Amino acid sequence: MYVHYCEEEGCKEWGGWGNSPSPAVPTRWWCFEHFPHKSYEQEQALRRKLEAAERENVIQ
Repeated sequence: MYVHYCEEEGCKEWGGWGNSPSPAVPTRWWCFEHFPHKSYEQEQALRRKLEAAERENVIQ
């Protein structure tokens, strides 16, 4: 097993979301937050999660 970290600069999260357009192209890895190929539903869930965390920081 190979350890993949997110390719987004400055991100230290596990890159569990890999994508390659073909076997000839090396796979690129991202964490869920930075994965560029999310569905609309996944984008909305992430937005709600980030907004909730932001509200929590404002309250504290």
